[in-house]
Amino acid sequence: AGTVPEEPRCTVERADASLTYSLFLQRFAFSRPVILGGVTDNSAFRALCTREKLLAAFGPSPVRLSTANTYSYRKVDVPFQEYVAHLLKPQDPARLGSDTLYFFGDNNFTEWGPLFQHYVPPPFRIPGTSPAYSFGIAGSGSGVPFHWHGPGFSEVIFGRKRWFLYPPDKTPHFHPNETTLAWLQHTYPTLPPAQRPLECTLRPGEVLYFPDRWWHATLNLDTSVFISTFLG
Repeated sequence: AGTVPEEPRCTVERADASLTYSLFLQRFAFSRPVILGGVTDNSAFRALCTREKLLAAFGPSPVRLSTANTYSYRKVDVPFQEYVAHLLKPQDPARLGSDTLYFFGDNNFTEWGPLFQHYVPPPFRIPGTSPAYSFGIAGSGSGVPFHWHGPGFSEVIFGRKRWFLYPPDKTPHFHPNETTLAWLQHTYPTLPPAQRPLECTLRPGEVLYFPDRWWHATLNLDTSVFISTFLG
């Protein structure tokens, strides 16, 4: 904890449980991201996501890891307990994305399904979409570099996760094989204020919504557990 800095000032709008569904559709769903606080209570899910509980339930189970670069499809399968013992560690700033393995989005939902039944998803939906979960656990300094896809929500269960976001018409400057940590150290300081992304750090219980086709990159400031709800 504390080895990767938070942003000086959160520039993503925040909303609380008073946000209605109609206002969510009107103000955010198709136009800009928002951080939602107090819209769900996932304390029961959080209690099942401690290191000890997850190892007891899924230790020998295989998990599929992805490389942490933008245009790669390499996957590696390892037992969950091996990932926790050997790969769940702080990011090496000099390591390329293609050599960094990241646990997110490719879990065996047949085996992990009972865990996700305890998750309370955000209460909002985009008309014509259906939700799909992606669960992740990662070390300090790890993350996914800039990419885009359909709309979704992301909630932090343990730790802190820093987000960087650009609208669809503003492609960020990045190298596809550079980790988010390397981008933060090398490219981010050179950006003039007008070219900086929207950014904020999520804490446990906070949910970020991002609209369709928005560029985003993530950076785990601590060893983190997180879950996304993609709307496809």
